[in-house]
Amino acid sequence: MDTAAASSLLAPAAKPRHAPRGILPPLLHPRAARALLAVRCCAHSRAPPPPPPLPRADGSSSSSAHPRLRLRRLADEFRALPTDADRARRLLSLSSALPRLPGPDRAPGNRVMGCVARVWLASRLDTGGRMRFAADSDSELSRGYCACLVAALDGAAPEEVLAVDPADPALAPLGRAGMAAAAARSRASTWHNVLVAMQKRARAAIAAREGRHPEDPFPSLVIARDGAVRAQGSYAEAQAMFLSPDDSKISELVHVLMKKKIGVVAHFYMDPEVQGILTAAKKQWPHIHISDSLVMADSAVKMAEAGCDYITVLGVDFMSENVRTILDQAGFNKVGVYRMSSEQIGCSLADAASSSQYTHFLKEASGSFPSLHVIYINTSLETKAHAHELVPTITCTSSNVVPTILQAFAQIPDLNVWYGPDSYMGANIADLFQRMASMSDAEITKIHRDHNRKSISSLLPRLHYYQDGNCMVHDMFGHEVVEKIKEQYCDAFLTAHFEVPGEMFSLAMEAKPRGMGVVGSTQNILDFIKDHLKESLDRNIDEHLQFVLGTESGMITSIVAAVRELFDLYSSYQERANIEVEIVFPVSSDAVSKTSINGSHHPGSSVASDFNNLNVVPGVSSGEGCSIHGGCASCPYMKMNTLDSLLKICYQLPDKDNKLSLYQARKFNVKTPLGKSVAEVGCEPILHMRHFQATKRLSDKLVHQVVHGNGEEPS
Repeated sequence: MDTAAASSLLAPAAKPRHAPRGILPPLLHPRAARALLAVRCCAHSRAPPPPPPLPRADGSSSSSAHPRLRLRRLADEFRALPTDADRARRLLSLSSALPRLPGPDRAPGNRVMGCVARVWLASRLDTGGRMRFAADSDSELSRGYCACLVAALDGAAPEEVLAVDPADPALAPLGRAGMAAAAARSRASTWHNVLVAMQKRARAAIAAREGRHPEDPFPSLVIARDGAVRAQGSYAEAQAMFLSPDDSKISELVHVLMKKKIGVVAHFYMDPEVQGILTAAKKQWPHIHISDSLVMADSAVKMAEAGCDYITVLGVDFMSENVRTILDQAGFNKVGVYRMSSEQIGCSLADAASSSQYTHFLKEASGSFPSLHVIYINTSLETKAHAHELVPTITCTSSNVVPTILQAFAQIPDLNVWYGPDSYMGANIADLFQRMASMSDAEITKIHRDHNRKSISSLLPRLHYYQDGNCMVHDMFGHEVVEKIKEQYCDAFLTAHFEVPGEMFSLAMEAKPRGMGVVGSTQNILDFIKDHLKESLDRNIDEHLQFVLGTESGMITSIVAAVRELFDLYSSYQERANIEVEIVFPVSSDAVSKTSINGSHHPGSSVASDFNNLNVVPGVSSGEGCSIHGGCASCPYMKMNTLDSLLKICYQLPDKDNKLSLYQARKFNVKTPLGKSVAEVGCEPILHMRHFQATKRLSDKLVHQVVHGNGEEPS
């Protein structure tokens, strides 16, 4: 099982970037045409049939075909060439015929993002309502792809430009087979990215023609080469305030952590003020770790091994429960674990998994033999324990869920997989496997060696997912946000957590083959941003990298820290290019976090009628909720973890008078319905996942539980 390959379905493709599709340049110089014929004759052992006349999109040629037909004709011509070398020579001949852009048009504002080489696109709407395009690149092969697209789309109506499907391999000059090699894909991605940029210009032209004013952009933060941060929009300004934390607060926190040997584990979605201070404090006190939920407990164990007497957990309650249990299992039951509120720090997703509806889902699974329950790590230990007694269960993360499910289907014949509780992730998994079912056997084998089109098609009816659970934050990335991204950010790098709704998932998945998208965990998103910045720094040319952040906005602190660290790493360059990284916060105009006092989430409740019950006020002042006027996608539960709470707890340790009893992470001394320890049974699905991560196979114990039932132990 190649876990890395399976993860690459969601993570960025290996080094490609924008991939345009083509036809010929508007006019070929006679000398270039003669050179083209010479190249083509050399490419064949016998004289090939004469090429079709080159189409001209300005309407002056005999061809008045739709741009899609012109692209298809050229793609057919490329496929008729016998070798990749012949196709490359064809692109070079087209490159020689493409006029160079004048200096003013090779401006940063005309750069096309995501191409291996620098590519520029200039456009305008002529008096006849037709799009006029010109393009250039400092790579001859990329210029060849540009020539294809300019020839096909220059002079086309804006609607005709939009009618070309960038995902249609039949239109690409090299097609799917010709783009199989990684090196070819990385160049051919220019085709797609230039086409997407052309379509963005066409949308803007239609809006201007109809008298529609451009919408305000999403708020964003721009990190400059010197590490300075420029905020655009009120919400971004509120985030930026905490990226340069108060030195006195840092010193105060470090002093008390060191004095009392306190470790801190925090989630990526933490409040930006807290994250900013923790990130700075870590330079003086190493026992601070910010990560996704899976790594938090492991980090706590390392802190205990290093001598920490207490662990403070900045996250929701199931995270502190997991830390407590894992520490106990590692023999550190005397290390205190504290959360940041005396009240419940809930999670809409974890709540969904503890509902009666989810129990019904599991009982349905238990009646279908053989069945495996794959449960998202972001659930309580008690939920995992109760689930495991009903159906053999393994936990998963957003980065390993796909390889886990593929391996399970490969390892256990006729298996039924039941995934929960995140409905969006479940739908996205099903969508992903549907996409795989249309891939070739060779492509599928690269993802998982034991699967092919037949096996993927056969597992689809046996994949079930819970349909009534979601994260309230990722629920905000719906239709309105997606439409605005299509309009204004289609040529940006798109990132999406695996928990986002299907429209956002599809958008990022469509961007992935051209190197412009990633779907995965918070760590996958962070790595994607870092990898693209490293490539830009290695090229050392002026560049503005724009990333749409399709997850909780609290990640911005870790992103800024990582970007600054890379800028510092490359600071020794004598001539440093002007490279900027922009992080865009997509927001929805009606996305207000609806939470009640007890932490339950009711997506259908009325904001107006329930306004007095809201304990989260959207907007900049509180940093909560999500509003087109400033508030953004942030988790109200995560924001219950404040710096004041952290300092309050630290100062009161050791808790000799038991004043912090309500802040202690819960220890599971209760029993499951079958009379077993919740802590012991709830940890078993996690141990099954760790075995899979280490061996890339399901453990013999888990397979036995699936095939023979939980009650029997393997002999």
